[in-house]
Amino acid sequence: MNHTQTIRAGSAADRERADTLYALAKMSLKSAGIDQWQGIYPNGDDFMLDVRENRAIVMEQDGVVCGIAAAYIGHEPTYDRILDGQWLTDYQVYGIIHRIAVDPCARNAGIASSIVAYLQGLCRKDSIRSMRCDTHPDNKIMQHTLEKNGYQKCGIIIVEDGTERFAYEKIL
Repeated sequence: MNHTQTIRAGSAADRERADTLYALAKMSLKSAGIDQWQGIYPNGDDFMLDVRENRAIVMEQDGVVCGIAAAYIGHEPTYDRILDGQWLTDYQVYGIIHRIAVDPCARNAGIASSIVAYLQGLCRKDSIRSMRCDTHPDNKIMQHTLEKNGYQKCGIIIVEDGTERFAYEKIL
């Protein structure tokens, strides 16, 4: 069955759905034994901050919001220091993806990959030549998603709460 997918900027009207998607992602990570997103973060407030900063992305499938992310072009301070490796580029501005959450009912429908492709398009349009992302060392699903979309593991970064994340980059 073919599905109609659309990506658009997130809005305040999507807050409740974003909160639900983050809650579902937290449950999924917990059931997989992954100690990621097991506190308050992320939630609808984080999504609203992304809306205000024009980085909230919403993926709809057949008119229903089934995926969200923060996707933008800029500089991520936590990426300034990388351990056990190095970035592929030394660019100070690049595409960044954070907080991808996909409804379990829509898994394996290419939602996360579509969000990655959407940001690639924005980057290319603005002559940005690289994209970066990070994920929890135990989050094999996201690692697989990044790698199948051409990202290379570059090393380890330390996020604000002091925990390690695998750092990925893709040259466009």
